[in-house]
Amino acid sequence: MGLKRRTLLAAGVGAATGAGLSAPALAQGAPETRWRLACAYPKSLDNLYGACEAVARIVAEASEGRFQIQVQAPGEPVPAEGVIDAVSAGTVEMGYGPASLGASRDPTFALASAMPFGLNARGQNAWWHQGGAADVFAEVFARNGVACLPCGNTGAQMGGWFRREIKSAADLNGLKIRIDGLGAQVLAKFGAVPQTVAGPDIYGALDSKALDAAEWIGPYDDERLGLQKVAPIYHYPGFWEGGSVLHLWIGAERWKALPKPYQAMLRAAAAQAGADVQAKYDARNPAALRRLVAGGAQLRPFPQEVMETALKHANDVYAKLAEKSPDFRRAYDALRTFRNEEYLWFQVAEYTYDNFMIRARARG
Repeated sequence: MGLKRRTLLAAGVGAATGAGLSAPALAQGAPETRWRLACAYPKSLDNLYGACEAVARIVAEASEGRFQIQVQAPGEPVPAEGVIDAVSAGTVEMGYGPASLGASRDPTFALASAMPFGLNARGQNAWWHQGGAADVFAEVFARNGVACLPCGNTGAQMGGWFRREIKSAADLNGLKIRIDGLGAQVLAKFGAVPQTVAGPDIYGALDSKALDAAEWIGPYDDERLGLQKVAPIYHYPGFWEGGSVLHLWIGAERWKALPKPYQAMLRAAAAQAGADVQAKYDARNPAALRRLVAGGAQLRPFPQEVMETALKHANDVYAKLAEKSPDFRRAYDALRTFRNEEYLWFQVAEYTYDNFMIRARARG
């Protein structure tokens, strides 16, 4: 850790305690704490697994080694899909992964990470930290025995790998596609057949034609799977995840009992590691995309008809979920209101500027 980052962490911890103390002075009277962090991502996804390692490293350095976090990969012993359940049950003290892992408990969880046609990464960051999202979800999470800290975002994801091009909405009918969450519910309304397949098994499932298509994340992570060799059509955008927020999950009672300086360390570590996650994707995706295209990937946008129909299907899904769950309705209404205001601003400045620069790049 550089001197600047160490100084910022020490200052942040001191401000949180109101004592103005340095990190070493705090550590002298702090308790020895040993936690386990179950990561939903394998070590091969170095950016996402690396975020957990960064959190553990920052906290250990800020506490002078008195607060140690042991990072565990999926299956050691918690499976990826069971991370939030394990934290809630007290099997582990912490977990890392998208809130959609808790959607089987309550579909409201999914809205805290990403929903089809939701906010982009910038908008989600603004909604969580300044738009009231943290308060919207706090009660739902607390009832499920967890607290959380945002820790990264994938940015807008790709639409995935297809063995044949999607030229119309009708082409999705009967399509066996690896996808989960709210995106799966939207595609099912096209007549698609969503499948749950672990990342390492996607290549074999596509190669054997057990799958027709599969979405994963984006170029940097997708490249490791080599899917362009068996499903060369690379559709975009992944409208079901305009930017997926990742969270550090902490047992609610453990969080309350954690000394305030340690809470401050975790907040600072989550913020730093989370910023690095998105920065790495933004920095590494361009070169990975070039390599994928050179290796046979054929980039194709989803047709406008598919996008428009998917938006209609998504709104139908949300309306039905809101009828069944007051929590979902409250979170969805808040997100939709913030999204519409955010895109009003993006339309004026961000989109206009980006559109100009994209066209300028195309002209050389």
